[in-house]
Amino acid sequence: MASHPIRLLHVEDDHDILEIALMSLEISGGFEILQCDNGAAALAKALAFRPDIMIFDLMMPEMSGVQLLAKFRADPDFADIPVIFMTARAQQHDRRTLIDLGAVEVIVKPFDPITLGDQIKQIMASVA
Repeated sequence: MASHPIRLLHVEDDHDILEIALMSLEISGGFEILQCDNGAAALAKALAFRPDIMIFDLMMPEMSGVQLLAKFRADPDFADIPVIFMTARAQQHDRRTLIDLGAVEVIVKPFDPITLGDQIKQIMASVA
C-alpha cells in the first residue's frame, strides 16, 4: 500500500450514495476522500486535491460521467489518473464501452459497502 492515503475523488449526484460510500471508505481506511455532487465541482476542485484515483457516476444531470471523463482526459494533469465508473447500467456491453473510453473498472450499483474499499484498493494495485 502507498505510504500516503489513496486520494480518491468521488463524483456522484445522489447524496445518499455519497454518504454510504464515504462511510464505507472511512471504515475501510487508507483513503483521503473528496466528494463532489456534479462534474463542474469536480473539475474545479481536482487540481488542488490531486487525486490518485477517481470514481464517477455514469448518469448525472448537466455533465455525465462520460463527459467528465473526456474533460479530465483532455487535461495533461489528469490524463493518466485511473477512473472507475459506478453505475446501475452494468450490462456487459455498457461495461465494455466504458472500459474502451478509458475507465479501468466498473463497479455495479448497488455496491457492497463492506467490500467497496477493498475493491478500490485492488483496482489501484492492478493499475500501479
